[in-house]
Amino acid sequence: MTIPASHLTDPTVRAFVTALNANDEQALHGLLTPDATMSDDGSDRDLREWLDREVFSSRGHMGVESEADDGRVLVATYRNDTWGEMRTKWQFTVEGGKISRFETGQA
Repeated sequence: MTIPASHLTDPTVRAFVTALNANDEQALHGLLTPDATMSDDGSDRDLREWLDREVFSSRGHMGVESEADDGRVLVATYRNDTWGEMRTKWQFTVEGGKISRFETGQA
């Protein structure tokens, strides 16, 4: 059973999941600080390149299974056209209503 994005606790993370699932590049980029960073399976990646490859050009989608830490840690089924479906963990750092970092990887 998944949690609808509209029911996620943290408003910034809620907007991130909503934008990602809508493949709304402009909205998602608008949620990031100018110097935002990310890591995938423990390795830092170029954020904009990663989003283009793993989300926008491959139709990424998150089905959130659970949330913790006031909605800033998610476990989700993530799928895209490149890798198929996998269980993932997402941890967000939110500052001033913007995401300054997120870490994701297989759960």
